Amino acid sequence: MSTRKANDITIAFLGTGQMGTPMASRLISSGLNVRVWNRSKERLKGLVELGGFEASSPAIAAASADVVITMLPDGATVENVMNGAEGAFATMKNGAVWLQMGTIGIEWTERLEKSATEVGALFVDAPVSGSVQPATTGQLLILASGPLGARPVADIVFEVMGHHTFWLGPSGAGSRAKLVLNNWLVDLVQMVVETLKFSQAVGLDPRVIVEILSDAPTGSPYAVTKARSMLDGDFDSNFALKHAFKDALLALDAAHDANVELSLTASLISTWRRAIDDGAGDLDLSVVYRYAPLRVAL
Repeated sequence: MSTRKANDITIAFLGTGQMGTPMASRLISSGLNVRVWNRSKERLKGLVELGGFEASSPAIAAASADVVITMLPDGATVENVMNGAEGAFATMKNGAVWLQMGTIGIEWTERLEKSATEVGALFVDAPVSGSVQPATTGQLLILASGPLGARPVADIVFEVMGHHTFWLGPSGAGSRAKLVLNNWLVDLVQMVVETLKFSQAVGLDPRVIVEILSDAPTGSPYAVTKARSMLDGDFDSNFALKHAFKDALLALDAAHDANVELSLTASLISTWRRAIDDGAGDLDLSVVYRYAPLRVAL
């Protein structure tokens, strides 16, 4: 067990978007020393007011930090923030723990782990399962994988942001688990859409079907919540469609590499892409309900 105390740890948090902001807020509010950086500086104001320290570049944020956290949308962005001009690698100390917590897929995870090893960082692949609300309340599920030497410090950080950390083995296992979980999620959302449309097609009130499902063992709280949002036309983003779509494509790529067919996921791609092309990418993924019109089979 580590003898380190939370207030002795300095964290560089890189990427304060929709998920990164509440995650960083939790760390700051818990009394940890947190330096925050984001490409869009306006996102940092609230974090600074909480007690975070604004850094003008990833390199400044990461200088002599014990932990570097990246919560960014894709692997190319992570690589640029870490290794680009004024990137974090330029100032990271040997033995610093890098918690890569965005969903970037297997290939990018392996590539970034190699880069981390080259600069002497302990790379922890730790994407999270959960949306904005659990991020705000510290109820995320953390899918961690990486070297044992990183665990004592990483766990101090994870305990603030999540209610359960699953250590899954060597780096890469976390990203694999995240793709499996997000593939479940996108298929579940598409199933909800189909269920609502089917209810309408056979002359039933879909709200009644949702109420039945809310009291049935086959219903799930997430599916019922999404169904109600769809019927209410409430598409405020908890998980942006563009990010869910990216994750679906990552899952399909991983399945292809593993010689596995994800037929359900493949079937939703054209409709979800059409929704994004129509400008709905920043809305919650439940907005795909709008793009699955009721069709009459002839």
